[in-house]
Amino acid sequence: MSKISVNQSVINLTAVIVAVTDDRPRVLMVDRAGPGLPNGPFDAARHDTLESGLRQWVEEQTGLDLYYVEQLYTFGNRYRDPAEFRGGPRVVSVAYIALTHEDEVDAPNAEWRDWYRFLPWEDWRDGKPRIIEDRIAPALRHWQKETRSANERKARADRVNVTFGPAQATDMDAVLSLERFELLYDAGLVSEALRDRDAASSSIATPASKSYQLEGMGDMLASDHRRILATALGRLRGKLAYRPVVFELMPGEFTLLQLQRVVEALSGAQLHKQNFRRLVANADLVEPIGRTSRIGKGRPAELYRFRREVLGEKQTVGIARPVMKSGMFAGSD
Repeated sequence: MSKISVNQSVINLTAVIVAVTDDRPRVLMVDRAGPGLPNGPFDAARHDTLESGLRQWVEEQTGLDLYYVEQLYTFGNRYRDPAEFRGGPRVVSVAYIALTHEDEVDAPNAEWRDWYRFLPWEDWRDGKPRIIEDRIAPALRHWQKETRSANERKARADRVNVTFGPAQATDMDAVLSLERFELLYDAGLVSEALRDRDAASSSIATPASKSYQLEGMGDMLASDHRRILATALGRLRGKLAYRPVVFELMPGEFTLLQLQRVVEALSGAQLHKQNFRRLVANADLVEPIGRTSRIGKGRPAELYRFRREVLGEKQTVGIARPVMKSGMFAGSD
């Protein structure tokens, strides 16, 4: 078999499969010579469409039959797959988001994992993550100062302020998850940056035993799959404001507290209970079904269902654009 020319490219299909279980956002991973998102090459002879090819790869690798799927983005940057440094092809990945429930996976190399173990700085539900103050902020201040160019220092400072907020900031825009990951990558604060720099400086494959894991900075994934995860997170958070995607993750019947917890899990932010319920009511997103459910030791809570009729009544149907704030606590039901 002849070696693929460096001028050639291949199309890869990649799936970000999301569920929320017990108030935790979860993503399905497969381990194929290292953990990563379910993926496989597009085969023009075998796959009628890109999406059908994705569904086939997901079913083969995880056993799941996906329902809600939408295209996320096409990733085609040079060297996004470190193998390209050693003469491999350019890998162009067409990524999709799939929303589902956490069903048991009947595949030996597939496993559900918590989303924030890969992007720990994105979860503000218990206040600002300590990793930001303890590690990220000091490292970014050093990164800003290490360049000799005054213009570059200003550009770096502006970039930090936009993504993480200025010094002593108590909130940040939840939707900018990709921009934050890109900043951390460029500053050398995530393990993939160290791995890729090694690959760029050597034509020899990095030994499998070498570890690039940076303590506290999230688990490393294959290729640029953490960048794809960050993109998907920002997309979902943004869509909360104008599309009812959250209901794809809900059971048919739910309490408003359960709905709030799922929105909080995706947005990485705590929400004020009464404000949240006012937003849901004003948007006509749900309706009571006339029954209650007892959850924990509290009083019985009313059960609701998603009003799918609202999709034909309004062009914009959402809850709110999330903002992560420290020191904000939601009430109980």
